[in-house]
Amino acid sequence: MGHIQLKQVKKSFGDVTVIPPLDLEINDGEFVVFVGPSGCGKSTLLRLIAGLEDTTAGNIEIDGKDATGLPPAKRGLAMVFQSYALYPHMSVRKNIAFPMKMAGMPKEEQDKRIAAAAKALNLTDYLDRRPGQLSGGQRQRVAIGRAIVREPAAFLFDEPLSNLDAALRVGMRMEISELHTKLATTMIYVTHDQVEAMTMADKIVVLQAGVIEQVGSPLELYRAPRNKFVAGFIGSPKMNLIEGAEAAKHNAHTIGIRPEHIDVSTTEGLWQGTVGVAEHLGSDTFMHIHGVPGCDPLTVRAGGEVGVKHGDTVWLTPNLTHLHKFDAQGLRIE
Repeated sequence: MGHIQLKQVKKSFGDVTVIPPLDLEINDGEFVVFVGPSGCGKSTLLRLIAGLEDTTAGNIEIDGKDATGLPPAKRGLAMVFQSYALYPHMSVRKNIAFPMKMAGMPKEEQDKRIAAAAKALNLTDYLDRRPGQLSGGQRQRVAIGRAIVREPAAFLFDEPLSNLDAALRVGMRMEISELHTKLATTMIYVTHDQVEAMTMADKIVVLQAGVIEQVGSPLELYRAPRNKFVAGFIGSPKMNLIEGAEAAKHNAHTIGIRPEHIDVSTTEGLWQGTVGVAEHLGSDTFMHIHGVPGCDPLTVRAGGEVGVKHGDTVWLTPNLTHLHKFDAQGLRIE
């Protein structure tokens, strides 16, 4: 079981409140991602759940029991950090076994759990190697294996892929998602990378300055962002936000349109602009268009074969069925 509930949880450091009182429910077996810009409180919130930080107020319940005052070792959770924190003089087998050995678990049960974790993480052939003989991705899998053998109620991941290069990040992203499917255990994952959030999560929690801006599935946040902050944060490239006369035509203070929901023409359209940087990625081209009132530059996602270059004049037509409207407070207008 891994049902976690936060009730009016608050965290302050002295007179500074970094997390105002918030409520959050994480259901058993969910993959929940905390996402937001640097300094938004996502790692602090994870550490509160883990027991590595004391709550200033409120309650944290794990499987229906109050865990607010429990030390980390008594909460039944396992945390995987950004740094692997492996023992360099120990083999992979001994690194994975370490928490079980400290808990006094029988050797036979240790061996059984090590074998199961190694199989799940494709580490069976590396059990007798030392961390220095492994790649960054393999070392991160060892750290995850050390968490798996504890058979926790939930796994807590604090930006575990930050130290990996781009190719390894994509691979490990898929491996962690596969692992969640195999284990069906609650996972809470912290990242500043909204692409990781969109591709991995069952449920995303978007944070800003310690406040939960929106909770929902990736597609819910993509299709119906609650406010301008979520609209601008979720999606890659981010949503174009347009103010001024063009927004007023739609009875809004701000209108939003995603780069993929704008048609490009060299002959006619609603808005005229000039092509600045055009990023050709093969399957897609991201064009940064200057001169569109209320949004400069405006980003457009087009096909990889689009024939435009720097300085070209283009006409843009937004797909109005995908238009997002926001009021003067930045809240969504339905």
